[in-house]
Amino acid sequence: MNSVDRFFEITARQSTLGTEIRGGVVTFIAMAYIIVLNPIILSGSEDVTGAKLDFAQVSATTSLAAGVMTILFGLIARLPFALAAGLGINSFLATTVVGDLTWAEAMGLVVINGLLIVLLAVTGLRRLVFDAVPMELKLGITAGIGLFILFIGLVDAGFIGSTGRPSPPVGLGSGGLGSISTVPTLVFILTLLLTAALVIRKVRGGILIGLVCGTVVAVIIEAVWHLGSAVDKPGGWSLSVPTLSGSPFALPDLSLVGEFSLDSFGRIGVLAAVMLVFTLVFANFFDAMGTMTGLSREAGLSDAKGTFPRLKSALIVEGAGAVVGGATSSSSNTVFIESGAGIEEGARTGLANVVAGVLFLAAMFISPLASIVPTEVAAAALVVVGAMMVSQLRHIDLTDFSVALPVVLTVAVMPFSYSIANGIGVGFISWAVLRTAAGKGREISPLLWVVAAGFAVYFARTPLESLLGV
Repeated sequence: MNSVDRFFEITARQSTLGTEIRGGVVTFIAMAYIIVLNPIILSGSEDVTGAKLDFAQVSATTSLAAGVMTILFGLIARLPFALAAGLGINSFLATTVVGDLTWAEAMGLVVINGLLIVLLAVTGLRRLVFDAVPMELKLGITAGIGLFILFIGLVDAGFIGSTGRPSPPVGLGSGGLGSISTVPTLVFILTLLLTAALVIRKVRGGILIGLVCGTVVAVIIEAVWHLGSAVDKPGGWSLSVPTLSGSPFALPDLSLVGEFSLDSFGRIGVLAAVMLVFTLVFANFFDAMGTMTGLSREAGLSDAKGTFPRLKSALIVEGAGAVVGGATSSSSNTVFIESGAGIEEGARTGLANVVAGVLFLAAMFISPLASIVPTEVAAAALVVVGAMMVSQLRHIDLTDFSVALPVVLTVAVMPFSYSIANGIGVGFISWAVLRTAAGKGREISPLLWVVAAGFAVYFARTPLESLLGV
């Protein structure tokens, strides 16, 4: 045990073996909802060929990738920051990328994205770029992704829907008719309020408990009323019907491991593919760095500049999470803010990560049980997690309009245009222009101007593709 203590620096960080184990369990409980939520998001969208990912297979690889990367991060970076499929990237893949690509090609872009992030971390450029971006935009990107996730949850639950008219474009209820008219949406509301109450009361694993309770209610309702799928009749469950046939346990189907392709450049053109990779890199880049900075501060492991132990190793392993996520078709794996639950429980070292990672690997054997969670229940978790991310706005001083407008545009454009890329790009460009107009041009890093110019090219990619013939 002395060697374990020395390796993880347990005593040096004023922790104990029992505290680290307990912190790892709490972290897993707080994050376990991703085993259900990620496959619901990824398996709910058809790719350009009309194919869908299998729920059980995605659930298995989600647990596999999270387990492997969380353990590796704990052993190499020796920090209590667990990894899993990032909310935001998976939504971007499902709502935007696979409209033009196959799932294998989309995951190939995720692999490329991860390799680039690792390269940036190894060379030190990742730290340089991160330092060049003002804190206000970093927080705004996190909040914007949160609002995007929240909006997706409301739409998936049938709480908000398209009206099919120019004005208003969306309205309350399925079809935007102005009222809540389906039982599944009522189940969403019940699950949301219960989950929020548990989070407010700081109950460990509140999101997971809310998902379980909501699913139990949904299973009972389906057993009594036989609502079925919305595809077959109005008022049914939108994606997965909450019923279980057969055993809740099964050997994990890992068929998706290695099912990625690098043929996207041939399908959509070099410029379009490069811009998608560019977007993935930025979404991964800033979300992970912001999360690690916040977690290290919460754990008392960072200095005044936000630097924490083994920073370079942490950045490299986190980048590798994207590679593993793409290679397993579980989407990019990144550091989870829910690791804060374990930190609050006392976790201070990578041993907590090893515990959480082992539990993720064990979760591969319950994918049939996870498949009964209806979208309306999972949507409640999206709304709660999204609200947590939006709360980062409290750290921004919005009294300066040259700060307020770029931040607000970043946050608003993501959900309103249904694109993380658009929000990040508008934020970078408007920040560079408006801060210069406010006489703060000297404060803007040349790297930020380069990034803003890159996004300007991204927004003009359609005419550029026509001009260049790609």
